[in-house]
Amino acid sequence: MVKDQSTAQQEAWQTDVYRLFRSRVAALPDAIAVEERGEQTSYTQLLERVDRLAGHFTERGLEAGDRIAVLARNRREYIEVELAAAATGLIVACLNWRLLPAELQHCITLVSPRLILADPDLCPLLEQVPDIAQLPFGPAYEGALATAPHTPAAPQNAEAGLVILYTSGTTGLPKGAMISHRALIARTAAFACELGLAPMDGFVAWAPMFHMASTDHALATLLRGGTVVMVDGYDPQAICQAIEAYDIGWMILIPGMIEPLIAHIKLHGINPKGIRACGAMADLVPPHQIGEITALLDAPYLNSFGSTETGLPPATRSVIPIGVSPKTLSKQISAFCEIRLVDEAGDNVPLDTPGELLMRGPTLFSGYWNADDANAEAFQDGWFHMGDVFRRNADGTIDFADRAKYLIKTGGENVYPAEIERVLMADPNVTDAAVVRVPDDRWGEAPVAFVSCDDNAVTRDSLMAACRAALARYKLPREIHFIAFEDFPRSTSGKIQRHILEKDLRAKGN
Repeated sequence: MVKDQSTAQQEAWQTDVYRLFRSRVAALPDAIAVEERGEQTSYTQLLERVDRLAGHFTERGLEAGDRIAVLARNRREYIEVELAAAATGLIVACLNWRLLPAELQHCITLVSPRLILADPDLCPLLEQVPDIAQLPFGPAYEGALATAPHTPAAPQNAEAGLVILYTSGTTGLPKGAMISHRALIARTAAFACELGLAPMDGFVAWAPMFHMASTDHALATLLRGGTVVMVDGYDPQAICQAIEAYDIGWMILIPGMIEPLIAHIKLHGINPKGIRACGAMADLVPPHQIGEITALLDAPYLNSFGSTETGLPPATRSVIPIGVSPKTLSKQISAFCEIRLVDEAGDNVPLDTPGELLMRGPTLFSGYWNADDANAEAFQDGWFHMGDVFRRNADGTIDFADRAKYLIKTGGENVYPAEIERVLMADPNVTDAAVVRVPDDRWGEAPVAFVSCDDNAVTRDSLMAACRAALARYKLPREIHFIAFEDFPRSTSGKIQRHILEKDLRAKGN
């Protein structure tokens, strides 16, 4: 048995995102790497721009481990910044331009970037951070590339950080999750294996690049040799054009945009060239929408469960067949991780018993930036505690119960909002639903539901009847409020922000 490894052996085990990208350039020099608004950039052209940007970073005196930040909508330059950072050892903080000024200020201060690259019209949002150098995209950015020297890329340790993605702050300010080269490379492998992607399958990056879905999969697509079609946000016409022009591996769909996309496709028609899988977060989507969109796109729906911190795992290994409105959403454990389901004492729970999901594996992030307390809570005994509650089935699959923090305690019983939401969304005329908790003088807490629908036939009585038929009495919502679909407050990933609904109820005296 070998006890010691030479430096040469250790170096041979290492690689990084930039070097893997460069190998795709050598193999596919003329292939299209990025398309944006009809303008195509080949792999060779993209590498040329990335290397010049890396040279500019070096010329500025930026060093490995320094943070830079991007405040921009989706654009080709976002990818250039991330790949140039990979070449020079920098860490890219991906800022959410939709945040309130105080939240944005927190995200910037948290990581102390030495340079912020930004869309020109977003630069006014940076007026509160005058001491940080800025480089606007456009003429100034292009000028920097034109005069930058070529600087040889330095090999990076696989554990070095590459991007910081901010997690949604539902009870506090956002945390910065640092994703390493190792994690991104492992996520690339997980995408290909779990979703059955072909090497050159394309990707439509319409979701914000400051969100894990687009940054993870855009980089993964370039490491495999595919084309990234860059779309600035939900633009149904641009999205459909990309679907018709390219073979797409994973077509990301998120709650909140599926209903309008269905309407657009029905109105205008679409002939997909080929999609291997669509969708995400099936538990948050009305089942009839899943059946309808998969039939329109001729692609199965991804029965996923992952996070910014974990990537595609821990439970994204199965799909919902085309045209099926699922009755259950049992998930298969991803191949690239280990999991446990535990109780509050940290002991494994038996079958069919709710337990928090713990995970470990190579796709996992490196921790929250500058947040020792949060890391101490999240990482315990060699496991990452996700804060999500699941039940394990006898066949090895698991069922999502809810986020532990959304648990409603009513009369000593545990109620998970997702249980009620699934019943409400089973009505084919319900377009979305969310259940929140409110104080209750008798029971401590009680569930209250918000529902949107597209048919006047849906009433409180009809929904309550469905709940009574499927749920224990203590799980019945105390009230059902009807609101417009577009009035649901959502995060950038399409998730309904329950804390805002709860705040509104408190303001109204509920």
